[in-house]
Amino acid sequence: MNSLLMLPPFLPLLIGAIFALLLRGQLRNTIMVLTPLVGALNLYGLDSGIFWSLEFMGYELQPVRIDKLSLMFGYLFHIASFIAIIYALHVKDSVQHVASLAYAASAVGAVFAGDLLTLFIFWELLALTSVFLIWARRTKKAYSSGIRYLIIQVLSGVILLAGLLIYAKLNNSLLFNEIGLENQGLAQLSAWLIFIAFGIKCAFPFAHNWLTDSYPEATPTGTIFLASFTTKVAVYALARGFPGTELLVWIGVTMACFPIFFAVIENDLRRVLAYSMINQIGFMVVGIGIGTSVALNGAVAHAFNDVIFKGLLMMTMGAVLHMTGKINGSELGGLYKSMPKTTILCIVGAASISAFPLFSGFVSKSMIMSAAVAEGYDIVWLLLLFAAAGVFHHAGIKIPYFAFFAHDSGIRTTEPPKNMLIAMTLAALACVTIGTFPQYTVYALLPWDASYQPYDLTHVLTQLQLLFFSALAFVWLNLRHMYPPELPSTNLDADWIYRRFMPNIIKRVAATMFNAYSTVEQSAIASIKLMINQSYDSEEARPKGNSARLWPTETMVIWVAVLLATYLVLYYVL
Repeated sequence: MNSLLMLPPFLPLLIGAIFALLLRGQLRNTIMVLTPLVGALNLYGLDSGIFWSLEFMGYELQPVRIDKLSLMFGYLFHIASFIAIIYALHVKDSVQHVASLAYAASAVGAVFAGDLLTLFIFWELLALTSVFLIWARRTKKAYSSGIRYLIIQVLSGVILLAGLLIYAKLNNSLLFNEIGLENQGLAQLSAWLIFIAFGIKCAFPFAHNWLTDSYPEATPTGTIFLASFTTKVAVYALARGFPGTELLVWIGVTMACFPIFFAVIENDLRRVLAYSMINQIGFMVVGIGIGTSVALNGAVAHAFNDVIFKGLLMMTMGAVLHMTGKINGSELGGLYKSMPKTTILCIVGAASISAFPLFSGFVSKSMIMSAAVAEGYDIVWLLLLFAAAGVFHHAGIKIPYFAFFAHDSGIRTTEPPKNMLIAMTLAALACVTIGTFPQYTVYALLPWDASYQPYDLTHVLTQLQLLFFSALAFVWLNLRHMYPPELPSTNLDADWIYRRFMPNIIKRVAATMFNAYSTVEQSAIASIKLMINQSYDSEEARPKGNSARLWPTETMVIWVAVLLATYLVLYYVL
């Protein structure tokens, strides 16, 4: 090990969270900014291998295992933390600062976990620390969505725990290596449980609504941290545990395509970016599913780039929300007049996510699409082409257009605080630098050995044609008033099942059971009243009916004899 500090990778960020809790003012801000720099310095020069190993209940645990894949995500999370912390320096809320640094430490701990038990611990810490960034907005919607978010994230952890317990029993090991879905019996069950747990955190279709529900309800600064860590830890886990699993190709294609339709009609611009996040994760999942060196490199490179350019777009929308108090496209427009710097930075982020040549998205997204063609996934390539055009529509054009241009909303404000502008500028410079010099930036960190040249004539011309005709379609639809307008609304997709359908079913079942109980209760009361009326004369105040008759003594003797005879027969015969 050549690290200058020789600390577990997550420890500097965790110590920073403690300082953020204890300190205040400029000293706290200084330490917070320095924390990810110290953490990155700690990573620099670390060799591949087992940094920390111990035995627990007969199982070998590797709380810190270092290789190229974990180092790449480790550097990414420290870069994202550095930019996000600068962006949040104006915030005085200690809860947000402590939660964000503890959240970042959990993400770093997860990608360096060499065993499934350590991964599970950090997996749950990701949920427990991140939910405070949602609740910190202190609105009714934030509290409600935070609870839903926490339930689903903890559920993912419980499923992971069940899978790892079966895995440990069968394999007598907890080490986190390639798992796959090819086994049989209980081994296959454990693999599927772990796969589902990863999929929930990765926002697989029908398990994605926690993301679009909660992220837009977080604080303007908290959303930047949320967009950087949880889903990218899941992408890392899939790349580690399930590379080359073909099912992921089709899951990824679905993720890349379906959010487009929801993003186009969505009014909340941060929710548009949440759908866009699922779209971009879909590209990563496809690359992991293809499983070749180029595809896997493309998946993790796109995860690296997505954190930066999606963070940039989230920061620009957070700046808009911070300065205007509004985030719906129907309420915004014309802000380029009072926020020109933020407008330019937003356009840089839009160009990056749209994969314009010389911007970061181009050098990673093209790797995945090239790998799809090379491995014979022609239909997948066409669907990814559609998804790439769709993301240009809803993130590349819609976000800057409706926020800063479109109709003039009449809102006049100023640029956001300097720390927010500095953070956005750093992210924008990273987008351009990575896109222009990929060999010296993101490609230098790639874990798998594979050569790829993004800037050949075919790639560039294909992408420029795609962008040109997508822009032409947007202009034509807008001029013909056929593009979906920005309308105040709440759009539900799969979360309709548990936010509308299931509550209604539960209410109807409960109402039916209550009505049935009431009917039975009333019937029983009526029967009891009838029996009382038939056996008691309230006017004469004496019993009546058969129960009030005087029975002769000989009749009672006969009944006693019958009962005694029955008893003797049962005793001696049976």
